[in-house]
Amino acid sequence: MKISIITVAYNAEHTIADTIKSVAEQVYPNIEHLIIDGASTDATVEVIKKYEHHIQAWISEPDQGIYDAMNKGIAVATGDVIGILNADDIYADPDVLSRVAELFENKDMDACFADLDFINSQEKVVRRYSSSRFKPERLAYGWMPAHPTLYVRKSLFSKVGLFRIDYKIAADYEWIIRVFATHKASWCYVPEVWVHMRLGGVSTQGLKSWWVLNCEIVRACRENGIRTNIWKVLMKLPFKLLEMTVRK
Repeated sequence: MKISIITVAYNAEHTIADTIKSVAEQVYPNIEHLIIDGASTDATVEVIKKYEHHIQAWISEPDQGIYDAMNKGIAVATGDVIGILNADDIYADPDVLSRVAELFENKDMDACFADLDFINSQEKVVRRYSSSRFKPERLAYGWMPAHPTLYVRKSLFSKVGLFRIDYKIAADYEWIIRVFATHKASWCYVPEVWVHMRLGGVSTQGLKSWWVLNCEIVRACRENGIRTNIWKVLMKLPFKLLEMTVRK
């Protein structure tokens, strides 16, 4: 079984080397690593070239945002299973993809996901995102699996479609609604941390981004026939605050 890992990057000169090395250090042998760079203006491309012996393919060209870049990667991926590891993410340990492959080989399922730790610039865990709270019926309340831990069969994209690029932050949420609510994909949750994510990504850049994210979640639900409102979505806030009490 081949696993395709798509890394989307833009001006990630300080972090992308760690991401590339994290994939290269996975012990699972059949990995395709694809990097889609959005015509970075810093030294990102130079870093990619330095490590391109670890990469199966990469491009650097203008795009219409992070989700457009993800769609480009999905279109050229040749793996049986696809996961997305962005340019500020790293795997929690070298055996993550071995466990992912074992799940897909032994279970009749469309998708699997796990937990994620947010880390600061000193690589200290400051928050844990537990995907255990996710169930399709909780989409109206803003709950989703941690997207960087989500792996799906490539065949699922032909049924569900790609990410919508008219969303700024929550296109992954809208896509997850189509996967788990509209198409009722079968899934498995694993109570393990699979990914470490650095703070500062597009969805963690402050109050304005947080508000846009939640408004787009409401929009995504309504456009897919799920009744909700902003107050229902914000009910998850106390649980999110509790995540910040997690330390290693």
